[in-house]
Amino acid sequence: MAGRTFVIGDIHGELGHLQALLAQMPPVTKDDTIVLLGDYVDRGPDSRGVLEMVRRMDQTLACLVVPLRGNHEDAWLRVIDRGWPEFLLPTPNGCLAAMRSFTGQKHPAKGELATEADWAMMERGRFFSADQVAWMRGLPYWYEDEHGIYVHAGLLQKDGQFAHPSETSPETALLWTRSTEFFKDYRGKHVVVGHTKTATLPPELSSYTPEDPSDLWAGPCVTAIDTSCGSGGFLTAIELPAKRVYESRRR
Repeated sequence: MAGRTFVIGDIHGELGHLQALLAQMPPVTKDDTIVLLGDYVDRGPDSRGVLEMVRRMDQTLACLVVPLRGNHEDAWLRVIDRGWPEFLLPTPNGCLAAMRSFTGQKHPAKGELATEADWAMMERGRFFSADQVAWMRGLPYWYEDEHGIYVHAGLLQKDGQFAHPSETSPETALLWTRSTEFFKDYRGKHVVVGHTKTATLPPELSSYTPEDPSDLWAGPCVTAIDTSCGSGGFLTAIELPAKRVYESRRR
């Protein structure tokens, strides 16, 4: 019999929220699994701390730890390989905050723009170490176990059906898709995703606290757990198969 699977949403540089969430969760055993849905960096004040903590989790916790790739890790790899100013420039993406964290500088103020010196470090992701880049390159795009399918953004439609992640090419599409139809119409094995902020999903279709749109979103076969950590929200995890919910916020 499979153990429990704990799925953690988008962290976005909020080390304090990750620590608070883990403190809320029960102790894990060797039969359990922790799946992290990606987006470890950008926006929050401690992208470096989050990345390093996630990298060590398989050594510090007595269970299987599966960190997935998010679209922000994927984007930084594109920046490193060929440059991508269109991703770096918009302040809501939080790239300046990530660079400042990795270089030990002050977290930028809201709306603060990158200086020329900042840009020199950001334009090809020069602040990442070689081993950090190698770790990001090795992150899987999805994971599946007895309880569900776990992917950063969602599943894509193929010939009128939502395709299993193994049937999606290129795999990067699993990190960037944002489809209302997926959340409304998908029927199949339980899928847990991040990427799309739950506050933007239709609350009337959620069976979990529809009166609080900022909370976890639970459709018939899709659970979305990006509760805006790094953007003024909090971090959420769901335990399967029990469907217990854990949050980093104080109520």
